[in-house]
Amino acid sequence: MKAVNGQEIIKVFESWSPKKLACMDNDPIGLAIGTLNKPVHKVLVTLDVNEAVANEAIDQGCELIIAHHPPIFRRLANIRTDNPAGRLYEKLIKHDIAVYAAHTNLDVAEGGVNDLLADALQLESRTILEETYSENLLKLVVFIPTAQAEHLRAALAKAGAGRLGDYDACSYTTIGEGRFRALAGANPFVGAVDELHVEEEVKVEVVFPEAIKNRVLKAMLHSHPYEEPAYDIIRLEQQTNIMGLGRVGDLTEEMTLQQFANYVKQQLDVPAVRVVGDLQSTVRKVALVGGDGNKYIYAAKRAGADVFLTGDMYFHTAQDAQAIGLQIVDPGHHVEKVMIAGVAKKMATMCEEKKYLVEFVQSAIHTEPFLFV
Repeated sequence: MKAVNGQEIIKVFESWSPKKLACMDNDPIGLAIGTLNKPVHKVLVTLDVNEAVANEAIDQGCELIIAHHPPIFRRLANIRTDNPAGRLYEKLIKHDIAVYAAHTNLDVAEGGVNDLLADALQLESRTILEETYSENLLKLVVFIPTAQAEHLRAALAKAGAGRLGDYDACSYTTIGEGRFRALAGANPFVGAVDELHVEEEVKVEVVFPEAIKNRVLKAMLHSHPYEEPAYDIIRLEQQTNIMGLGRVGDLTEEMTLQQFANYVKQQLDVPAVRVVGDLQSTVRKVALVGGDGNKYIYAAKRAGADVFLTGDMYFHTAQDAQAIGLQIVDPGHHVEKVMIAGVAKKMATMCEEKKYLVEFVQSAIHTEPFLFV
């Protein structure tokens, strides 16, 4: 096993939940407090960062906290240690505990907060509620001698090109002839200087997301035998890596709204929920958004959801949902606590695969501010 620093751990985390997935303007994600340029042996995973969580990190000997809710959400005018926020920041800094926040990017990521909620409710046939991220699909067209084509295709596949849904290493090959004349100063792989050469070549075509363009081109140039490979990069109209906020899926069996409300309390471990709708009506299709999903009631209705599960439902928004015939179950914002176990397990698995010597601790601090009486 290899000892690691904070940078290496967060690099693993961002390979799963990259910052580019954030879908809120000026979402304060990333390193909020401290430094990642230090050895890290133990990481605390938490929903929120308050003084009790900071004390927990100190007691557990954690050098890094990964949180869902950013500890500094608005621009600071000052850091005063005679108020609660200032005391929290002071304590974390004095104990050299770094805090990294993954907010809406963790909501959107596959296997992130919204998927974890959908997992808890055992939703089937899931789709995205609202698309928030996609990448342009590019096509690489490259010409290469027939004998070297298989090596090139393998290199492109290893770089991530040719991935189509549940298939990888996809490519298309056309047989043809290449013609060229090597000029003075050239060192041709085939042919001779100052002679027109005809070579049996193939045209290899692969598609890939724009985000990995540099990696794919590097792989192509490294594996191609020619000094000056002939190739085209074509931007396609199709989008790929489509991701988004919220999930829509079906319950394993139809139930009444009353039964669903009780099911939510059980599966998400909450003492009470607020409900909008007819308790005796039947529900099967569920839309959900972790946290505050008020602005997504119309998206949930368009998705054909029988019920929309989200937290922090406003009074007038609830009335709007009622008016359009959308039923609501509000279990509160704190149900996002599912990310604690989910992130800790995911990161432990990913770091174990890399043989990183680091432990992920699940916070045991209850940060729900509300009591139900």
